[in-house]
Amino acid sequence: MNTELERIVTEVNKVVKGKDGVIRKVLAAVLAGGHVLLEDIPGVGKTTLAMALGKAMELSYRRMQFTPDVLPSDIVGFTMYNSGTGEFEYREGAVFCNLFLADELNRTSSKTQSALLEVMEESRVTVDGVGHALPNPFTVIATENPFGSSGTQLLPESQLDRFLICLNMGYPSHAAALDILKGSAGRDLTQVQSVITVERLLELRREADELHVEPGIYEYLVNLTEATRNDSRIALGVSPRGGIALLKMARAMALMRGGEYVIPEDVLAVIEDVWRHRIHLNARARAEGVDVSDVILEITERVQAV
Repeated sequence: MNTELERIVTEVNKVVKGKDGVIRKVLAAVLAGGHVLLEDIPGVGKTTLAMALGKAMELSYRRMQFTPDVLPSDIVGFTMYNSGTGEFEYREGAVFCNLFLADELNRTSSKTQSALLEVMEESRVTVDGVGHALPNPFTVIATENPFGSSGTQLLPESQLDRFLICLNMGYPSHAAALDILKGSAGRDLTQVQSVITVERLLELRREADELHVEPGIYEYLVNLTEATRNDSRIALGVSPRGGIALLKMARAMALMRGGEYVIPEDVLAVIEDVWRHRIHLNARARAEGVDVSDVILEITERVQAV
């Protein structure tokens, strides 16, 4: 295992107990240069995880609580007239940071949600026809409550596709719940120590991006992608963007385990998290209660590595 990256997991684990697997996957997504969607009920540590991860990597971060009255200008910024200079000046929005925490994203309006699209895809904002680059690195970690909770609405498919992975935190284990109640796993972020700098994170991103991939792994990824498009239960299969996302995550997972190249196990470790929010079942499959995760598992059992 990469000891440097394991130290980050250890630091985050001080305030988020019993979720090592989730922490590793979120860290891998940051290494892959992607954005993360944490989907679960309130109170399981989604926000704490994001803030602790930012502190362990010395990332400047901002948190925005998304409510129905949040405007797109709150996110991307706005121009205003300066009577002193007689000119219009740009005022930065909340996204000008390394790590932007979008808390309860699905409680705000569709217009405000859409304001994140260019930001997440291009790492820049355009206000009144003028582009403004965001800091590098830039990562969005968004949290959402399950659809059906009071005041929530579905995120559009175009925005879901911008997230590299979608994770569920889940309830803590019995032992972790005891630690939380006893105070040994408090929510005090002062416990979290810095492990790497922003410059080191950028170096690790380059290492992950350049990690060797055998031709057989590329073939394996394409076969998996095509299997989602040929499954009778799936109305909308995985796009080329989804295939690229899986490759990026597999490379990051390989780097985290200290490997010099990607193996099929790296792909299988994250395929559900990368594809679960990208695959849409048809009406018949939904009526029969088919679960997307089960479909992905069946595809991985059917499609063998080359």
